Amino acid sequence: MCRLFGMSGGRERIRATFWLLEAPDSLAHQSRRDPDGTGLGYFDEDDQPVVLKQPLAAYEDQQFGQEAKEVRSRTFIAHVRYASGTPITVRNTHPFVLDGRLFAHNGVIGDVPALERELGPAMGMVGGETDSERYFALITREIARTNDVGEGIVSAARWIAEHLPVFALNCVLITDSELWALRYPDVHELHLLERAAGGSRGGRYLDHASARGSMRVRSGDLSSRPAVIVASEMLDEDAGWRPLGSGELVHVGPDLDVTVTRVIDRPPKRQLTLAQLDPKAAASQAGAK
Repeated sequence: MCRLFGMSGGRERIRATFWLLEAPDSLAHQSRRDPDGTGLGYFDEDDQPVVLKQPLAAYEDQQFGQEAKEVRSRTFIAHVRYASGTPITVRNTHPFVLDGRLFAHNGVIGDVPALERELGPAMGMVGGETDSERYFALITREIARTNDVGEGIVSAARWIAEHLPVFALNCVLITDSELWALRYPDVHELHLLERAAGGSRGGRYLDHASARGSMRVRSGDLSSRPAVIVASEMLDEDAGWRPLGSGELVHVGPDLDVTVTRVIDRPPKRQLTLAQLDPKAAASQAGAK
């Protein structure tokens, strides 16, 4: 299953160090479970989006898997990909960039040709083959139409849920100062943590790692500053983690104000099951309920 991570540190930039597909002694084992690419996105000093991504499995490029990526930003997004059938290339590796926003998705959308027909001229924003990038293009089109990021995400997700076969639409989207995340439906988990300065015990720097060892992030700045984190799994022992419900949209503002709203209150009209996915797509969604 792909791994999603998003974080906001508020008004001021924070320094964070990311390891994607870490633990060199077991890279071959780990990367064969999540073998199809890793990506990190953030915003530079000029508030321009920056993406560092690699489509090769870590066992094919161990240096990439072992290198730490130290960056400064107000918001961050990271993704470990297990491809659902599209080629393993840079342009198919998350996160994606459109209109100054960064986006990553965990799930499968069926009937991609129908989604392309709905996009129409907006297909011009798409450079790769994934359903995820087409989902992002639809969101981007709807943001332009509604002039609101949250409404754009909701509008796109509702259209897909009504018209296309859906396995999962979990996603994280960031701008240079804000973060949004959607969990829908109740297939893959997505967790939220409003982390106090220094964590639950106070005075502790951030040091989060996924249970599968595929993603780790550390920030000494957060020993004295708060943050909000969204992730596919609870990454430490902090008691403040809470699972999002199906159809819940999270918005984290520039001042770390958090709003959670249930924006979709019914299952997809055509909910896909693992048994209905082709073998590659089903393998990519392993761990789903």
